[in-house]
Amino acid sequence: MAVGGDSRPKGEGSVLAERLNHLFAHMHPPGAPYTNAHVADEISRGVAEYGGVKVTEQYLSMLRNGRRTNPGPELLRALAKFFAVPVGYLLGDLSQPQAARVEEEVRFLAAMRDQRVRAIALRSVGLPPEVQDSLTTIISQFRRQMNLPDGPPEQGGDRRGARPDTDR
Repeated sequence: MAVGGDSRPKGEGSVLAERLNHLFAHMHPPGAPYTNAHVADEISRGVAEYGGVKVTEQYLSMLRNGRRTNPGPELLRALAKFFAVPVGYLLGDLSQPQAARVEEEVRFLAAMRDQRVRAIALRSVGLPPEVQDSLTTIISQFRRQMNLPDGPPEQGGDRRGARPDTDR
């Protein structure tokens, strides 16, 4: 089991827990989010790929609920590699723009799990920029008609009832 202490103040551990939970919820193949058991098994079995780190589902659960806040650097590297994010994202060491860019990539990858979204995106490849802009305008109009926000949906909740800002 990857063991770490609790030497960090409580507030610092919440960044790791929050970001791990965000990754578990949004960085997964189509179907259902990863479980602690699945991630622990993948990391623990991938000896060469994850640096020989061993971790249990219980320890991942403690990291995700904030009961453990200081995992070893090997486990952090393994988790970052599993979820394809920089280690600094898990530690909260990235600048706000860097962290926002990682979260935007996570939202993009989550959206691309939807086959219809992928099909729309792929069909627009190669079209002239002005045609792509027209498609974006058409999609925005449909979103407004359906009372959806103009931008991509925020992760972590269904905002169908949200009213878009119509003063733009």
